[in-house]
Amino acid sequence: MSVKSREAKVFAALALSMTAGVIILKALGNNPPSAGAFCLSDYTKVVPVEEAIEFRAGQSAVQWGRIEIYYSGTKAGNIQQLAFLSGLAEPEDINCHFVICNGLGGGDGQIQTSEKWQNQWLVNHKWTNDEPRAVDGVPAIYICVIAEGKPTRPTNLQIKRTEALVEQLCRKFDIQSESIHYPNDW
Repeated sequence: MSVKSREAKVFAALALSMTAGVIILKALGNNPPSAGAFCLSDYTKVVPVEEAIEFRAGQSAVQWGRIEIYYSGTKAGNIQQLAFLSGLAEPEDINCHFVICNGLGGGDGQIQTSEKWQNQWLVNHKWTNDEPRAVDGVPAIYICVIAEGKPTRPTNLQIKRTEALVEQLCRKFDIQSESIHYPNDW
């Protein structure tokens, strides 16, 4: 008899907690709770890495051999804002292939693809006005992470998304791990 009453109590507690959860979620509507260390609602809003690395049909892929990850040196931004801060006329002139946003200018962990990636163009080396060229004959994929570095570290989601992007690029273009260069304080 006590087993059946215990099962009934557990079932009633479960039904009550599920009902309370539904009421709370309905009350929140489309306003999820603020993100903590990791919020699944933020992660589901980002484009899958597999889609981010696609480029325009008809463009032949460069034989990419290296990946360079660097900080933007800014607290906030996205491709458009970085182009403006760099004094560029158009966002398509930005000298990177991907930008990883931090939630201040673009969604946290959002991967933005530049025109250089879409057209499979090389980036100007060292961000000078030199002609685009490969370093030591090896073309590099440049990934800009919106962060200042030491004063403003990348978010956990930026780090996870950058690493997922790097993993997909390495797989797609057969890039070896020794050819991936992160900032010193990554």
